[in-house]
Amino acid sequence: MTDLDQLTQSLARNLKRWRNERAYTLDALATRAGVSRGMIIQIEQARTNPSVGTTVKLADALGVSITTLLDYEQEARVRLVPPEQAVRMWSTEAGSHTVLLVGTEARGPLELWDWRLMPGDGSDSDPHPPGTVEMLHVRDGELTLLVDGQEYVVPAGTSAIFESNVPHAYRNDGEETVTMTLAVSIPPPR
Repeated sequence: MTDLDQLTQSLARNLKRWRNERAYTLDALATRAGVSRGMIIQIEQARTNPSVGTTVKLADALGVSITTLLDYEQEARVRLVPPEQAVRMWSTEAGSHTVLLVGTEARGPLELWDWRLMPGDGSDSDPHPPGTVEMLHVRDGELTLLVDGQEYVVPAGTSAIFESNVPHAYRNDGEETVTMTLAVSIPPPR
């Protein structure tokens, strides 16, 4: 089984599990996530690999992290995640990418990401549920962070924290590759 096949199977199994645990019908989850019922059926039957945006919308609607939806196995007390199990979620032809390093559901989803943005690249994000907080640390380059339409320049060595329940984006407007670590804390469902 290829990594993509394993990811597809894990997503199918976990999406169905969390939807049932939340007692959401297909229609209810579709409405909450803004994703078609047909797409959810295809994902749960492991017939498609959704976009990162669709995966994020489903995770947000379920009140779980992307890690939980993609996790290959249930968590133990200590879970080591070797590099080959980190999940590349987004990439561009220029070489920009994000890697979900690890995440947990303790007291609400918490995710740790590794980002690389090549010069001229960027990534837009829809608003997350109210109470979601993102923290980032730029290791190299200079990040342009957009939060609710306002730009913030975040140079190497600088950290930022913000509530991400508004539209936000990450851009590299410079000439040097941006590398950063990003943590996302999502409140538990009510």
